[in-house]
Amino acid sequence: MEKKEEEFPAKIFVVKTTTGQERNVARLVAAKVEMSHIPVKAILVPETLKGYVFIEAEGPHYVEEAISGVRHVRSRIPGLVSFNEIERYIIRKPVIEDLDEDDVVEITGGPFKGMRAKITRIDKSKGEVTLELLEATFTLPITVHSDYVKLVEKAKH
Repeated sequence: MEKKEEEFPAKIFVVKTTTGQERNVARLVAAKVEMSHIPVKAILVPETLKGYVFIEAEGPHYVEEAISGVRHVRSRIPGLVSFNEIERYIIRKPVIEDLDEDDVVEITGGPFKGMRAKITRIDKSKGEVTLELLEATFTLPITVHSDYVKLVEKAKH
């Protein structure tokens, strides 16, 4: 007999934590789960959602057992979260999808790390953006991979 996803939906619970301590909470809970053999299936710490950790388990009592006494845990939010609601935190959308020409970005890697620049051209097929450094004394176009830029300000069209 084959198990179907619809018959056994994932039971995902939300745990509120101190902002900035999500990873520490996940590590502590994971250690406790492993030591005490609590049947927790997964622990998710979304990078974009601060102050929350998602825990997949068969029931709320397992989550309560896993988080009890763990530092920086505020509370377990009552109820379940559907997989569709947290799917957007799991699937990473390429940065280049949100970028447009004339947007201001910050370079996050390489020799120009930390500098701000304006996008002059986008090559979606190669995943590259051509930038004009704002902090340079003269305009020098540089081309970097879109993973090395972070959007700071959208262009005013």
